[in-house]
Amino acid sequence: MSPKHVETLVKGSWRNLACRRFHWRHGVEARSIRRAIESRHGRTDPAQLALADAYARDVFGDACYAPWLQAYTAFTGTFREGWIPDNYYGWVVVPKLKGLYGQMSHLKPVSRLLFRDDVFPDIAYYVNGMFFSSDHIAIPESEVADLVFSTSERVAFKLDQSSQGRGVFLLDRKDFRVAQIKSLGNGVLQRFIVQHKWFDQFASKAVATVRLTTVVDDAGRISLRACFLRLGRATDTYIRPDSEVCVAVDLKSGRLSSRGYLNDWTDVDAHPDSKVAFSGLTLPAFAECVGKVIELHAKVPFARCIGWDVTVDANGQVVVLEWNAEHNDVKFGEATQGPCFSDLGWETLGSLRRASGGTLVQAR
Repeated sequence: MSPKHVETLVKGSWRNLACRRFHWRHGVEARSIRRAIESRHGRTDPAQLALADAYARDVFGDACYAPWLQAYTAFTGTFREGWIPDNYYGWVVVPKLKGLYGQMSHLKPVSRLLFRDDVFPDIAYYVNGMFFSSDHIAIPESEVADLVFSTSERVAFKLDQSSQGRGVFLLDRKDFRVAQIKSLGNGVLQRFIVQHKWFDQFASKAVATVRLTTVVDDAGRISLRACFLRLGRATDTYIRPDSEVCVAVDLKSGRLSSRGYLNDWTDVDAHPDSKVAFSGLTLPAFAECVGKVIELHAKVPFARCIGWDVTVDANGQVVVLEWNAEHNDVKFGEATQGPCFSDLGWETLGSLRRASGGTLVQAR
């Protein structure tokens, strides 16, 4: 057996293992969410679950995509054709429609270089042993603190590849040390955002964010496909995936849904801490938020689906806190507002086959 043949077999084995683990993790998460939903609202109609199972096999090519379809079905009470399972999105859609271009969003210091827009609250960067201003001009370590805290006594430091609160640090001037930043790794220093007073009614210290999902269709048109508000709890200093409260947002008006959802997708009609009801509330500057993310997506259309975390500050200005051009969250949007992508033909992207031993392998 030639070395090249051996290398091919090893790579194939690793890919099969990665595939199994990826879909196993998604199955565990989806089934856990379905159980939480059913514990509150009762068992899902077996006939509807059977439709989800059949759709996974017939349309997506494998039963491993059924758990998310069944979780969506439990959430809505009925199966809907056109839903995209979250693991299909990650395993098939992301590599097919984003490739390496989707990974650009992991590198925090390149956002302003790409977009050339002050909507990003960047103050400075630490990259590969050097500090840079927001204009990407090298600055000496002795000047970093004065630059970073020139307008406030608190900043946020976000590591490359940080997301959902992981790799995010809130720093006060009195405790700031250049050595600490260097020990953490590459990332961006951003000004601390004072959010619009509308968000204060929910009594959370964390800056509320609006997650907007935009796509580029085959004709190059960019459109908004899903939107939800992410709120922290009273004790959170930043939004955490294990405690956040999410509320779907109407794509045309910016009006909140009457129901919000905890991290296990159990529903509430008001914020658990402030007791403020969601019904009847409308996001501030919603049209401006939508217009801005569509404008930004047009500058990086190579990544065909992007999730944007934006907020509105105390002056009514749109601020982009994060953007995710790789495996952004589509499952909450699919369950609450979907099918969000049924006109895009994503279900045809996965030419799937079974390898020996039953391992799912993506044909490329």
